[in-house]
Amino acid sequence: MVHLSGKAGTSDKEAALLDLITFLKEGDYHFVTPTPATHARVLARASQSRAHDLRDIFGWSLPFDPQQIDPLLLRILRDAEMVKQQGDGLKSRLRVSSLGDDLILHSAYPTDGQDAVFFGPDSYRFARLIRQQLSNHPQKAGARLVDIGTGAGAGAIVAAHLCPSADIVMTDINPFALHLARINARAAGVDAHFVETGDLAEIGGQFDLLLANPPYIADAAGRAYRDGGGMHGGKLSLDMARQAIPRLAAGGRCILYTGSAIVDGRDKLREQLSDLAQQQQCLLHYEEIDPDVFGEELESDAYADVERIAVVAAVIERRASLP
Repeated sequence: MVHLSGKAGTSDKEAALLDLITFLKEGDYHFVTPTPATHARVLARASQSRAHDLRDIFGWSLPFDPQQIDPLLLRILRDAEMVKQQGDGLKSRLRVSSLGDDLILHSAYPTDGQDAVFFGPDSYRFARLIRQQLSNHPQKAGARLVDIGTGAGAGAIVAAHLCPSADIVMTDINPFALHLARINARAAGVDAHFVETGDLAEIGGQFDLLLANPPYIADAAGRAYRDGGGMHGGKLSLDMARQAIPRLAAGGRCILYTGSAIVDGRDKLREQLSDLAQQQQCLLHYEEIDPDVFGEELESDAYADVERIAVVAAVIERRASLP
């Protein structure tokens, strides 16, 4: 049985979305979100244009007949204002994806809106990187942790499970992202502070762990969740590192998951991060996680001189004591 939350300090819309997560968890819902290109290919070959089950509704973003779903679920979606009319049916405004034992709310497919909140393969790789880093090098008790540009909140949630006593701040420039991140964190049992900002200026002090998974594609539409600015999409990642590194406490780390455009065999993002780390007397651990992603982007003018886009992990660590 689904128990409606009605939690004190939670808005009606947030309470409804917490109920949605509870409903899906109790129904053993599971969905792994693919890339947008894969999503489109799967829908193009599908024999049906209407949802048959909850994975079709909340995973594949297919329209559904209101009579075919549990009335409680339909009430939850309407209370949250997260359902819209599509033809003679309805469509959820949200997708729900599995991340370990947690369920993550994010924007429905296609993610065309300027305030879209994206979750997909990069989110899973980012989560894996965080687990690897914190398993190999556990964070001290009471650490200060900031997830810059948190989006749906996946990075901070994964880190919080491994650092249960951390003081966590989740930031984003997108208020809808913070709305969903707050719900996702609460559903995962994670306490955090939420700040609507594009930088660290509004958050004082030093940090033991900074997480960043910025967009890294040069997006002509300028969508915040996708556009990484200049350097073929790498500028935002570099800018985040420039903000973050001076705020690292002794022994602190910045875990940056991003992409880098390789031109004539050169990785300019790596070169600039290396220079930055050296200037700040920090150590840089850098590796390619995947050598070739989003190959379709190479067909655009913005990538006319790029031979491949690599997904990279850059872990920047401030020495515990300077020589």
